[in-house]
Amino acid sequence: MSEEILIVDDEPDIRSLLSLTLEDEGFSSAQAANAQEARDIVSKKLPSCAILDIWMRDSDMDGLELLNWCKEIYPDMPILMISGHGTISTAVEAIRNGAYDFVEKPFKAERLLLTVKRALQAKKLEVENQLLRNRTAIQKQPDLIGNSAKIKQLKNDVEKIAPTASRVLIQGRPGSGKETVARLIHEKSSRSEHPFVVVSCSRLSGEKADAELFGSEIFQYGRRIVGLLEQAHLGTIYFDEICDLSQAMQARILRAVTEQRFRRVGGSAEIVSDVRIISATNNNPIEMIKKGRLREDLYYRLAVVNVLVPELSQRREDIPLLAKYFVQQQAELLGKRPVKLGDDLLNALRSLAWPGSVRQLKNIIETIMILSSDENDEPISVSALPELAQNQTLKTERQDLSESFLSSPLREAREKFERIYFLSQLERFDGNISQMARFVEMERSALHRKLKSIGVSDS
Repeated sequence: MSEEILIVDDEPDIRSLLSLTLEDEGFSSAQAANAQEARDIVSKKLPSCAILDIWMRDSDMDGLELLNWCKEIYPDMPILMISGHGTISTAVEAIRNGAYDFVEKPFKAERLLLTVKRALQAKKLEVENQLLRNRTAIQKQPDLIGNSAKIKQLKNDVEKIAPTASRVLIQGRPGSGKETVARLIHEKSSRSEHPFVVVSCSRLSGEKADAELFGSEIFQYGRRIVGLLEQAHLGTIYFDEICDLSQAMQARILRAVTEQRFRRVGGSAEIVSDVRIISATNNNPIEMIKKGRLREDLYYRLAVVNVLVPELSQRREDIPLLAKYFVQQQAELLGKRPVKLGDDLLNALRSLAWPGSVRQLKNIIETIMILSSDENDEPISVSALPELAQNQTLKTERQDLSESFLSSPLREAREKFERIYFLSQLERFDGNISQMARFVEMERSALHRKLKSIGVSDS
């Protein structure tokens, strides 16, 4: 997608020369003969850069006034000032008010073109630095950690989906990593150098919701509100938990998605914003449609591609890798040495129910790291598990005992226990008989015979 440059000058020959020069270099251009035409263009679609003449005939604003107007709405848009009547004081005032540079007429097209490229490069570096600061601030997980079949399939799906422009709906339990998947799709797409904007749908309610999402022409604190859709221009907007939106807001988003344009609060102009939409939900969208929580037409607009993120209990073999990754991450955050996780602790982690999925595992590792001592070089044992996780394990075990074993004769209970125990170990070690044999302290041949005798397949 080519970058568009807005040219504002009252001389048609100057506009034409600049337009041809820019287009020869692969840019697109928009032209305005006065400030009103320029404001109309900027209000409908944000240009990548603007070139403003200072003195313009038949205009209700001069270039400096138009510069101030643009900077009030889009403070980050690079703007170049040109003039055939410029003075040093005028140039200083323009740059002080936010212009990137000042070029006197008559100018060489090559010099102006170079200045435009430098302004765009400076803006690009500024965006990249902001994205880097944002990533560092939230300690974003750089990749999907794990080697399970489900994670390999998910990684493969991301690689295929990312280069397309398709809208994506991500489904998964709370804490499973839906935002991580959305960020990966964005980072592997052609939009990766542009913003990734997160919209918390549960917070997008009330009187200010429209202004927050679509922006507002009504000035507050001396500035207009730039909506989240405009902030995401050329990038990706991520709707977190789409079913939490009100029916009225869903209708407005449907219109914006369908027509690829919207209106700001208090405005009349149709605004075009080029964004990719990724949505997420913790719920089954079909069930939410039946309950009236999600509009069916919006669902089919957003779910061009469906992605299902597996919960942690469905990929237990990834738990050791994830746990060690979070140990390293927390060590860097806390300024501590990474600890070694004992086998008994890792086995206990694999056996938990994980209602909070990956986020719950991260929280447990963070607790272990905070409470660990830098002076102890021994592996961290299962006793270091937070009390809540230990209670969860005990509660599950006691519930199984009371509901299944205690109502059966001893021999039958023993057979039930052995079957459940060995099935659990097979799942824990992902069918790896050698690892399982070492853990249960049996010879491989004896383990094979035992599994066969209780009707458990090890293939």
